[in-house]
Order: sequence, then C-alpha cells, then structure tokens
Amino acid sequence: MLLVYTHKITPRVAYIFKHIFVRILKTEVGFTSKIEEFVAHSGPKMSYTRQQLGKEFFVRSQDLLFEQGISDVNIHMSNWGATPCFFATGDNSDLPFDIFAASFYLISRYEEYLPHVKDEHGRFPASESLAFQYGFLEDPVVDLWAFKLKEVLVQRFPEASFETREYRFVPLVDVPVAFSYRKKGLLRTLSGTLRDFFSFRIKKSIERYSVLFGFRPDPLDTFEAFRRVFKEYGLQGQFFFLMANYSAYDHNISSNNPRFRSLIKSVSDYNLVSLMLSYNGSLDMQTIKKERKRLSETIHRPVNRVRQHFTKLHIPESYRNLVELEFKEDFTMGYPRNLGFRASTCTPFYYYDIGFEVQTPLKVYSVPIGDQAFKHYESEQMLMEKIMHIGNEVKRVKGTFMMAVRNSIISTTSNRKEIFQVVINEFSR
Repeated sequence: MLLVYTHKITPRVAYIFKHIFVRILKTEVGFTSKIEEFVAHSGPKMSYTRQQLGKEFFVRSQDLLFEQGISDVNIHMSNWGATPCFFATGDNSDLPFDIFAASFYLISRYEEYLPHVKDEHGRFPASESLAFQYGFLEDPVVDLWAFKLKEVLVQRFPEASFETREYRFVPLVDVPVAFSYRKKGLLRTLSGTLRDFFSFRIKKSIERYSVLFGFRPDPLDTFEAFRRVFKEYGLQGQFFFLMANYSAYDHNISSNNPRFRSLIKSVSDYNLVSLMLSYNGSLDMQTIKKERKRLSETIHRPVNRVRQHFTKLHIPESYRNLVELEFKEDFTMGYPRNLGFRASTCTPFYYYDIGFEVQTPLKVYSVPIGDQAFKHYESEQMLMEKIMHIGNEVKRVKGTFMMAVRNSIISTTSNRKEIFQVVINEFSR
C-alpha cells in the first residue's frame, strides 16, 4: 500500500487520489496527517503538502484540493515530456506539476461551474474547455499522467505492486427515433408526405410508401443487424431508448405503441437497454420519473443507466437530479460537436459535487466518440485520423473506449456505415 501524508485530508484529496491510484493504477492507497505514522511506515510513501518532510517521494501541493467551492483559477500550461500539464510545482517536487489538483480540475468539470458561453441549446461547448484551447481534447491526459506517475514510482519503489487493468470497448446505440416511417400515426404520415411533396423529395415519398405497404424494410429498423454485429465480435451493446412525449426535439413514436414496446423487449433479450432522457428531461424530476417508469414497465426491470438526448448535460443540475433519483450510471460525458474526452479521462469515475463537496454514487462514463460530431469535421480522412488516435490512446492506457452511434448508422441509407465497421474491426478486441 502507498501511504500518503498530507496536512489535511479533504474530500477532494481522498476523491482524486483514489481515482488515480485505485481506479486507474489498480493499487491501494492510504492517508495520514500524522507525521509520526508516516515516518514509521516501511512501505512506499508520498507526501502531498507544501514542504517536503524528509527524503520521501514528494509532490508539492497547490491549494485547489484544500479549498471549498469555486474560485478563480490561474492556468499556465507547460509540458511533462510530450504531455501537456498545468499547476507547475517547482524544482523541489518529484513531479513538475501537481497531478492531483490538475486531475481534479478536469474530472470534476470545475470549469463548467465557472462563467462560460453556452451554445444555442444551453450546453457547455468544447470550445470553452481548457482541453480544446490547449490542444489535448483528444487525449485522456489524466490516464496518461497516471501511467507516467506509475513509471516514476516503480523506479523509486521497486517493491510497489500495481495490478494490470483490461482494455474495454463498449458500443452505445442511441435510439431517438426507432422507425423512419412505420407506426407514426396517420397525422404524422400525412404531414411527412406533404413536406416531401412541397420539397420535391419524390424518392423519399416513394420510399415512405414502399415501407408502409411492406415492400421494403424501414431504414431505421436496424436492430437485428446490430445484434448480428455484436454477436460476431463478442460485444454486449447498450441501447438507449427515448421514451419522451413528442416535441420539437423528441420525435420518437409513442411509448404506448405496442410495436415499439415489443421492439424494446426483443432488444433487451440480447443487449442492455437503458434510458435516453428527453431534450429537457434532465432538468425536471417529474419528467425523469415518468420516462424512467415507461421504460421500466416495458422491459420489466429496474432502469439505472441513462444518457441525455442532444447531450444536454447541465452541471451540476442534471447530475444532482440523477443522484436524487438513485440512478447508478450516466453515459453523457462527451461533446455533441467534437470528438474527445470532456473530462480528460477514459476511466469511469464517480461524479464529485463541488457545491456539496462530496463524492456521489453516480458513476460517469466518458464517451469520446459520438456520431453526431461526424458531420462537423471537414473530411472523412480527418475524422478517421482523430477516431484512430483516440482509440489507440485508450488502448495504450488500457482504458474504456466508448463509441455512441444512432441506430441509423448501419441503415441502408447511411453514409457512415463504413466508419462504424472500421472502428468495430479495429477496437473491439
């Protein structure tokens, strides 16, 4: 066990040290604020404070982990080898920067509590993030830092023990609309027909009625195709179904539709089925309860995993609602228009509520690849280069690589099907 001395064991200190040592590096860590206990410890040990006690491994601490609430933070970027870093520590520290304060700043989403410009949907855009501005959005720098720290510690303490964690690839399938044309009801079918007519979309109108009369399958009915792909590669997919009322941004068919309910049940026989919250759902407790109940009654199981439609994640409000309703896992930690790591880690972590200074039971998964972002890249070559870089970086640190796609990505009309297939081939094993 690595023993850490610090002058004050705060919730922030315990939280981030456990994330780095226990969840990423797979080793035990303990804490003490008693010098005599620290001196008597015969195993690997580290001090995390303002001044070094003796000749122990020493990381000079910044103030961030000993504060409460939010304050202005001055960020000056530097480099640790080829990896960007911040919160420099000076020459007396065994690390050139405070890895723990920097990791907490990124994982807690500290910057999302600070004043920032929102996009048209009220979301925190990637362009406002430190990672985007300094060019490390596509790197899981917290994990990269942790593995470099491990190398330094092994050199200092050859007897230190670290377990090896396993790389995982987890595909997520968003189902905001289960069918293009089927089960939409007479009114929506007629209005769609009129839009096609006045927009001169003759081919789409022909496709619509070919599907409705049973001459061809619905383009979005790709669930059996996903089942075959996941079975072939030994993957367990996770499907997120939208159970919302129809609105300007929520276009799925009625959750009471027998065919829709039957579809969800059949998908749940082979894969995990979870909830996609509606456009404004995460900010309204009653809406969350209603949509969760609809899905739970359909699959006859508890629903404890969730994603936000349109990636409408509002920190801290969205997560506080999920914690209050005892959801266990969230899969929204990504950006809608950019590929990359919103929290700069590819290791699942527990949400830390800075307002209450507490680690919550809600586990958050980073989703660096979302197909909604594909259209915001200039060329397919650039897109593939970024996807391959992200996937290889996750593999390098044996993290969890998540890719979220809509059910339309492998439809007969999709122009992104090949990208999905390449990612599955390259990163599923």
